[in-house]
Amino acid sequence: MVENEQEEDGRWIAEVLGLPGVTAYGISRDEALAKAEALALRVIADRLEHGEDVPDLSGLFDAA
Repeated sequence: MVENEQEEDGRWIAEVLGLPGVTAYGISRDEALAKAEALALRVIADRLEHGEDVPDLSGLFDAA
């Protein structure tokens, strides 16, 4: 699941809860979500490349 909210300065933050540390900012909600999803995919690809566990992908990108 992706949690998102607007910061006091107007920026949006999106965090992929199933992947600790995968957080991204954007000037809009959609931009923050897109950046977080792109980062999450890079993290998953890196984990697969190194033989590490990956989280269950079902619902990983559902926005809260």
